[in-house]
Amino acid sequence: MRSATVTRKTAETDVSVSLAIDGTGKAVIETGVGFFDHMLELLARHALFDLEVRCKGDLHVDQHHTVEDVGIALGQALLRAMGDKKGIGRYADVHLPMDETLTRVAVDVSGRPFLVFRTTFVRDKIGEFDTELVREWFQAFAMNAGLTLHVETLYGENAHHIAESCFKGLARALRKAVAVDPREGDRVPSTKGSL
Repeated sequence: MRSATVTRKTAETDVSVSLAIDGTGKAVIETGVGFFDHMLELLARHALFDLEVRCKGDLHVDQHHTVEDVGIALGQALLRAMGDKKGIGRYADVHLPMDETLTRVAVDVSGRPFLVFRTTFVRDKIGEFDTELVREWFQAFAMNAGLTLHVETLYGENAHHIAESCFKGLARALRKAVAVDPREGDRVPSTKGSL
């Protein structure tokens, strides 16, 4: 079972993440930020990851530290859970429709972290959630998981749909990229021999 647990404690947050890549999509998420919890639940469900996230953050300040630090810890958990990455597909992309919104997500499990995020929100908030934190989470996650990640919303109007299409698109791309390809056998999908 490819799995990992990461804890991260700072003066701003106390985060615990447990991740099993080869799961069923079961999620237990408690960050104190309702919309963010929803995004992580659907990430787990559509990636078929078993995911447990608990975070106590300085929400009296704002949601930024909570969202970013969960991204850091979850990225680290994914990196550890993948281990040596032998046999994985490595690359994947998906076009994810969500009603009027269409988002394209492409991922390379390369060990070379990079984020291109071309998504614009029509509102600053979704309920109490700052929409600028979507990019912050993707940045923290990609950098700590060692992913080259491209996210682009091709069109969309509803801020909730835009955010959801980004998280679901990532989930579906990761599901393919980290899946084991039996034809790879015990090899790492790189001519260098490592990722």
